[in-house]
Amino acid sequence: MQSAEPWWHGAVGYEVYIRSFADSNGDGIGDLPGVITKLDYLKWLGVDIVWLTPFYPSPGHDHGYDVSDYCGVASRHGTIGDFDALVSEIHGRGMRVMVDVVPNHTSIEHPWFSSARSDPSGPERQRYIWADPAPDGGPPNNWLSHFGGPAWTLDEASGQYWCHLFLSEQPDLNWRNPAVRDDFDAILQWWMDRGVDGFRVDVAHALIKDAELRDNPQTAPLHDSMHPFEAFAAFDHRHDLDQPSNIEIFERWRQVCGPQQVMLLGEVNAPWPGGMARYVAPGALDQAFFLRPAMMGWDPGLLLQMLRSMHDAAPEGVSWVISNHDRPRPVTRFGGGEAGLQRSLAVTTLFMALGGTPFLYQGEELGLPDGVLRGDHYDPVAIRDGCRTPMPWDAGPYNGFSAGTPWIDSETRPQKQTVASQRDEPSAPLHRYRSLLGLRRSHPDMWQAPLQWLDSADPLVCALRRGSITVVANLSPEPTSFGLDSSGWQIVYSSQEVGSVSNSSDIVLIPAETTLVLKTS
Repeated sequence: MQSAEPWWHGAVGYEVYIRSFADSNGDGIGDLPGVITKLDYLKWLGVDIVWLTPFYPSPGHDHGYDVSDYCGVASRHGTIGDFDALVSEIHGRGMRVMVDVVPNHTSIEHPWFSSARSDPSGPERQRYIWADPAPDGGPPNNWLSHFGGPAWTLDEASGQYWCHLFLSEQPDLNWRNPAVRDDFDAILQWWMDRGVDGFRVDVAHALIKDAELRDNPQTAPLHDSMHPFEAFAAFDHRHDLDQPSNIEIFERWRQVCGPQQVMLLGEVNAPWPGGMARYVAPGALDQAFFLRPAMMGWDPGLLLQMLRSMHDAAPEGVSWVISNHDRPRPVTRFGGGEAGLQRSLAVTTLFMALGGTPFLYQGEELGLPDGVLRGDHYDPVAIRDGCRTPMPWDAGPYNGFSAGTPWIDSETRPQKQTVASQRDEPSAPLHRYRSLLGLRRSHPDMWQAPLQWLDSADPLVCALRRGSITVVANLSPEPTSFGLDSSGWQIVYSSQEVGSVSNSSDIVLIPAETTLVLKTS
């Protein structure tokens, strides 16, 4: 008999970017046995869900997000036996395991695409999106790749183009083909049979494309100096992203995963809040990452507006993130140094009271800024390398990540940014984050009780009450006071240290760029 409440309610997740987390064999690439060696740390931190980025066989054009075998483990990351051992070790510590599934595209080296390319008349051809050239011989339409240039590559042998919203080595699957849907049902089941508790669905908003392959409306001019992300944003992606039929896929997946209470968590970059909310409607995805806070600089007014709107549209359907492996780290984006750290922790503290499932990205709990590269760029779009540098475990060679030369050449982190140093320093960011996770666990009202927004005249101040817990986030650059309806309160957590505070008044003083968690009687 299933529990009435999903196991992920009240949980906190942690993203492990496997390539850069922990290397067990000295080849400079993180692996599954390396993750096993760090599970006690994650348990100590207070993590409930361990999300593993792709470890599947892949030529590595996009660091594992170009999959050549969905039911296997790349030798660089270990073996299927290592995966089974990792699942057992995670479960043995009372945590859950989530893996990435990458359904929008395969690797160009996947057997499906090899067959599709070599035999244009064969059934495998229909697994991908092919189209004849435009009348001028160019790409079939004006769709762009996220990574630059047209979203089409010409197959000279057949004279047709294949579609790819990312690299040309990542051909997009044709989700209108029943065979693709059947195969992914089987892929999900295969991993569930190995003990997986959840799937993070990569690019969940892009699986279905317009059947007529119509042009996207252009909304801004293009110029040669544009970054690929800027060029992509110069179009209204009306026909290549966020098609209504996407939801049908996840309704089907819910039938596969629901009976085993396996979580479906989508990477959804759809218009907010309504577009996002459609993906987590009953019977579809359980939750979707709200990615906007991980994409922006320090704009507290806009940030608070987005958080409230998104929460109200899907109160339990949002997974809150301030960073991930795709964007610069929040400490860097939010101003750098102590200011960036203070702002990051203030926002994360607010996340913990918004329902849904917050996730940390590896190293976020250390207050890490972006790493500094010493070599060439490794990222196809040259903006993600700084957040992907090795996890700093100690002050030894390569910060304890590997006994060999890491796959990405970056400067050594200072000792104060390492796990070993921060565990020995009670005032370090690591202990602030650990206390925050512990607070959420020990005060279930933070995520379980109904949320009531409290009025604030200042757009840079956000306040809410959940049962016995009141949370006040002051994201302004100045201290502020906030009126409560009772004098019987105490501060149980502050995103930065505050002195002793009397609860004999119904007014609480919140320092600048700080979030307080109060327990009221």
